[in-house]
Amino acid sequence: MDVLIHLFVGLHIIGIAALLGGFLFQLKAIGPGEARVSPGMWHGALTMLLTGMILVGLNQADDNPVNNLKIGIKTAVLVVVMALVYLQRDEERVPAPLFTAIGALTTVNIFVAVLWTS
Repeated sequence: MDVLIHLFVGLHIIGIAALLGGFLFQLKAIGPGEARVSPGMWHGALTMLLTGMILVGLNQADDNPVNNLKIGIKTAVLVVVMALVYLQRDEERVPAPLFTAIGALTTVNIFVAVLWTS
């Protein structure tokens, strides 16, 4: 079971990389107002959601402790990110505050995952 859990952790990190990487790639475009949501950002967010749900299930099935409050907060932040990405996915230009919010909330989600250890 540990190998399967580690496999999904790796896939979860790939999802994070796709979402945050899409944001970081367009940092220069935020200033002139030319930033846009790439399809990879949406796919990364979906990957994060799916693998996160699978990880919770695998850990519970393996009797590993799961901090439900932490998972709830991470899921809520991800749902907000997904809503922003989904609503702006077809737009030619995304307003700077919305695009910045996507990157900031994704970063918050990473820090909640890493720093909240209990």
